[in-house]
Amino acid sequence: MITPEAWTPAAGMTLERNALTVATARAGNLVVTAGPGAGKTELLAQRADFLLRTGHSRYPRRILAISFKVDAARTLRDRVRRRCAPELAARLDSYTFHAFAKRLIDAFRPVLTGNDALDADYTIGKDRITGRQLDLDSLPPLATTILETSPLARAALRQTYGFVFLDEFQDCTTNQYNLLHAAFHDTDMQLTAVGDVKQRIMGFAGALEGVLARFATDFDATPLNLYQNFRAKPRLRRMQNAMIAVMEPSAAVADADILGDGGIIEILRLEDSAQEAREVADRITSWITADGIPPDEIAVLVRQQVGLYTEALRAELRARGVRFRDDSDLQDLAAEPVVMLIIDFLAVITGDREPDAYARLLDVATGWRGQELTDRPYVELRQALDQARRRHRSDPDATTRQLVTPFLDRLGEEMLVALAPAYQQGRRLQELIETAHSRLEELRAEAGDITQAIREFTGRDAVKLLTVHKAKGMEFDAVVVLGVEHEMFWGNDQREEYFVAVSRARKLVCLTVCEQRPRPPDARGRWDVKRRPHREFLDYALSTQ
Repeated sequence: MITPEAWTPAAGMTLERNALTVATARAGNLVVTAGPGAGKTELLAQRADFLLRTGHSRYPRRILAISFKVDAARTLRDRVRRRCAPELAARLDSYTFHAFAKRLIDAFRPVLTGNDALDADYTIGKDRITGRQLDLDSLPPLATTILETSPLARAALRQTYGFVFLDEFQDCTTNQYNLLHAAFHDTDMQLTAVGDVKQRIMGFAGALEGVLARFATDFDATPLNLYQNFRAKPRLRRMQNAMIAVMEPSAAVADADILGDGGIIEILRLEDSAQEAREVADRITSWITADGIPPDEIAVLVRQQVGLYTEALRAELRARGVRFRDDSDLQDLAAEPVVMLIIDFLAVITGDREPDAYARLLDVATGWRGQELTDRPYVELRQALDQARRRHRSDPDATTRQLVTPFLDRLGEEMLVALAPAYQQGRRLQELIETAHSRLEELRAEAGDITQAIREFTGRDAVKLLTVHKAKGMEFDAVVVLGVEHEMFWGNDQREEYFVAVSRARKLVCLTVCEQRPRPPDARGRWDVKRRPHREFLDYALSTQ
């Protein structure tokens, strides 16, 4: 242990003033508004490091992190592991809201009575069936009921955790907020909520308006803002800052504080989508071959209908031998825990060095975190890997199902179901496994070998084609935003979505505008052939020149 005064940010990181204040806070609740690239996950990882290394989080109390999405919960857990010693990092529990609620329900299920009562072997499914099955939306309200009616449940939770992190808090729904209120209001636990109001494009999922302000009031939390986007080059930061000055003037900074000429912003004004496809494909090819930008660091973003708007571009990329992936469907599949498990296993048995994948496999093989480790999980994992490697070498045509199934059988259905609450629903788990194998075999047939199929499935070495919504939370060296036109960006959230699009880039942004877009054969509903440039959005880019 070290004294708080002796602590410095882990991994030699430099934190801006407000970030350092958050990381080292020893009293009170905090609510932090952070823009894209401000390092929200890193901030929470540094705070965990401070609390654990200085002993401010006293053993045996733990740190609880709750995130909106599975990948965010996993990313924070992995980041803390890289910042802290293993024995300290093991004292952080990182869950999604649904996983946190389910753990409360499983631990205190007998508290639920009447119509809320649940059988011991209840499942998670699409619909709620009294006593037998819950849908995902029912988890937070039932966990709230438990905490509101059981002093024992409240005491157990509050004795376990001393600090709580709330990540991507701008997406918190009403039911989730009620759960947090029941769990942590009027306690001695210190809460740190972090969110980005400019990225809140989840309104259709029930995200609260002004949830950060409500949290500040209800929990007497001190508000702090993080403004610096350390990842983006100066020109890109100035373009984003110009938008912030319109959307939230108090959050903008003076351009004099964003010095430098680094970064590229290009506007392509084109006759039609065919010319657009050729020009964009040429640039992408040049970025890869001449500028050395990895393909998976390039993204083409469309507000909607990726397939229709990128049809011509995909043909041009194929003609140039540029690998790409339409993330509209694979991204969600690849994010499933059981699918990630399959991919990690295949990567280890077919690749030379996959230390991160091996570490994730070991996490699953050793069972629940906090369980005492023995040599058995290591031995069983090694046996499963050796068996699959021998099969792959002796029979290169063995299917992914033939390679992976023995490993999944070793783990057992109980452990696989525990990977996500939704896997208790009927055949959800098996359907995901079957879909993963089918897609992998399709890609394998196209790519010619399993290693390349894995790369395409995970997006390695492939340009990403995706919607702005799917790109939320991601970042790339180079971003193409197709169709900066009124016919594309319309509605109440247009500025918000456009801001998310351009703020995904670290080094280069290419904006395209077409005079006309011929109607694709597969288009349904309204399609405007003639297009008008969105001058406000383009002016943000021109103002940085």
